[in-house]
Amino acid sequence: VAVYIPQQYASGTIAPFIVGADGPDPLLFTALDNLIAHHRVPVMIAISIGNGSGDAQGSERGLEYDTMSGRYAEFVETEVLPQVEKRYNVKLTRDPNARVAMGCSSGAAAAMIMAWYHPDLYRRVLSYSGTFVNQQWPPNPETPHGAWQFHESLIPNSPKKPIRIWMEVGDRDVYNPNSMRDNMHDWVVANENMAKVLAAKGYTYQFLFVKNARHCDRAVKEQTLPEALEYIWQDYPRTRDKS
Repeated sequence: VAVYIPQQYASGTIAPFIVGADGPDPLLFTALDNLIAHHRVPVMIAISIGNGSGDAQGSERGLEYDTMSGRYAEFVETEVLPQVEKRYNVKLTRDPNARVAMGCSSGAAAAMIMAWYHPDLYRRVLSYSGTFVNQQWPPNPETPHGAWQFHESLIPNSPKKPIRIWMEVGDRDVYNPNSMRDNMHDWVVANENMAKVLAAKGYTYQFLFVKNARHCDRAVKEQTLPEALEYIWQDYPRTRDKS
C-alpha cells in the first residue's frame, strides 16, 4: 500500500481520499500535488493498493477486482483504511461523497463494483479502460456475466444510485472475442454500453472516447488525469470535511 499525503494536509483534520487499484500510482500522486497546490481539487489523501498478481480469469488479481460483490470494498474498509490511519497518523472521512474509487482495466471494474455494492462507502468513480466485460471467475449465479452485467441489466433495471462517474476508453482498446466465445469481451463496446445506460438512467458522468489509444494507455492518463480529477470532484464543497 502506497499512501500520498499532501503537504497541505493539516494533522488531525478529517480528509477526503482516493482509493486506487494496481498501486503504486506515481502519476496520480504527481497530478494531486499540482492540482492541490493550485486549489483545483480538495486537499486529499490517496491510497494506492497493490494487487495479488496475475491478470487472467482465475488469478488473484482477477478474484479481487472482477468479483461482483461488496467484498473488496469491505476488505478495504476493515483492513486497509484503519492501518493507513494508524501508520500515517491521518484521519479519513467516513462520508461516501468525499471518497473516490479509481483504477484501470480490472482495477476500474473494481472501482465501479465498490461504489455499486457500497454507495454507503463510495460515490465517485474514475475509470480508465474499464473491464466491464465477462471476466469474473469463479462464476456467480447472481451475476453470471460478470461486470458485463452492469450495462446489460444492473444499471438499466435498478434504481439510480448516487454515484458520479468519469470514464475513458480508447478506440484500440482490448478486443478478445475468443477468450470465452461469449461476445462479452469487447472493451470498447462494453464502455460505450456503459455510457449509454448511464445516460438513460440520468447519472452524472463524463465519457472520454480517445482515438489511437490502447488499453490503459499511459499517454492518455498523463494528459487527462488532471481534468478527470477536477471533474470527479467538481460538485464537492471546498469546505473542511467534518464527517
